[in-house]
Amino acid sequence: MSRPDPHPADQDTGATGVHMRNAMGQLLQKLRYEPTAKRIRATLGGRTVLDTTRAMLVWEPRRVVPTYAVPDDDILAGISPRASTTATEDSSAGIMLPDLSKTPVFDPRTPFDVRTTQGEPIELRVAGTDAVASGFRPHDPGLAGYVILAFADFDSWFEEDDEIISHPHDPYGRIDVRGTSRHVQLMLDGHMLADTTRARMLFETNLPARYYLPMEDVVAPLVPSSTTSMCSYKGHATWYSAVLGDRTVEDIVWQYKLPLSDAAEVKDYAAFLDERLDLIIDGEQQERPVTPWS
Repeated sequence: MSRPDPHPADQDTGATGVHMRNAMGQLLQKLRYEPTAKRIRATLGGRTVLDTTRAMLVWEPRRVVPTYAVPDDDILAGISPRASTTATEDSSAGIMLPDLSKTPVFDPRTPFDVRTTQGEPIELRVAGTDAVASGFRPHDPGLAGYVILAFADFDSWFEEDDEIISHPHDPYGRIDVRGTSRHVQLMLDGHMLADTTRARMLFETNLPARYYLPMEDVVAPLVPSSTTSMCSYKGHATWYSAVLGDRTVEDIVWQYKLPLSDAAEVKDYAAFLDERLDLIIDGEQQERPVTPWS
């Protein structure tokens, strides 16, 4: 199955319209920020170390998910300079998302200290404890007086009174779940893994559509894995390996047993990494998507 060119605006077609994904890909190369009306709090070392209604969502160049920047005045911990442990990134670093960008991008697994903008590394310390978190003062007038914070270094984060995980939500990203009666089959090397006409399709901004299947329609035996993962929008995932004869395909299936509200409709359904499998829809084999999990 052929796919449309992900960058049609790069072709001389005479079109005057803008392909949104192409426009978003171009913006990835810039430092972006957006104020949020949410009250943002974070804890470190068992204490609340920031409480603000003036937070900014910040995407450094080539980063695909945001983090928070907060005013110095709203940080309730000591701030001091910190030596940077990672040099400013080079143009070949990152992972490819060809549907979004022609250059590598940084997903949430990229270390916080990989920099794509100029600024000063700092650290937060909680008095009387060993708790420390990394931060960064960008040298950009639009973020003057703000500190970008390493989300993963903190114990917990809250938007208003609700705890969030993994990273802040992108106000320009979303999840939709739709039931579908399309005939969905998943195969590998001639072995059928799943076969259903009762899938739920999960659409997430800038990612391929995922097919979540009733467990009853999974044909291959599944073995629980020790692997876990989390998604800011969907929650904590449990992973499984699939048994195909005398072969075990590691960490190929995941499931949200207690999903967050955005993904409530896929509770207990199973999704397969079709980057590594053959996905067949209504008898037509699909091209394998290219993602960080390929």
